[in-house]
Amino acid sequence: MRVERTKLDGMLLFVPEPHHDDRGLFTRTFDAAVASAHGLDAAAFLQDSQSRSRYGTVRGMHGRSGRGEGKLVRCARGAVLDVVVDARPGSSTFGQHVTVRLDDETFTTLFVPPGMLHGFQSLTALSDVCYRINREHDPSEDLSVRYDDPDLRIPWPLPVAAISDRDLAAGPWSALRARLTR
Repeated sequence: MRVERTKLDGMLLFVPEPHHDDRGLFTRTFDAAVASAHGLDAAAFLQDSQSRSRYGTVRGMHGRSGRGEGKLVRCARGAVLDVVVDARPGSSTFGQHVTVRLDDETFTTLFVPPGMLHGFQSLTALSDVCYRINREHDPSEDLSVRYDDPDLRIPWPLPVAAISDRDLAAGPWSALRARLTR
């Protein structure tokens, strides 16, 4: 398994090396020793969740206040464009974003550090996204920013086919930025 860093400090991509043969394939999607070698405490991840989305659906942009929330994200079925925005006020990449394609062919797993906003768009008929999260969910700490905020300029590749009312009602990046930098 190869590990790559991104331009957002602390964000990692775990890229497996699938073994293909006449039966199909086998791959390791997580390895605690590899995670540990890159500063992650594998035992700290407390919750696994999964979402299923149809083509063009956007989920996000979500984050957590307080201690934040670290998560490992992978696409187990189909493909998504995954987006991470650095919402850590002291970071040199505050307000910048990274996009990564996650799919069921490369099995890349993305580590999203605490203090980031996260979202994705489904690129296939159906996509299943799996999350391994290192904190219990506390709705009082939820943060969100509108997916199409003009200051963030996230390059969603498809017209939005579906989005939740909650995500449509999310506030602008400027309001969250002001709140975080007070």
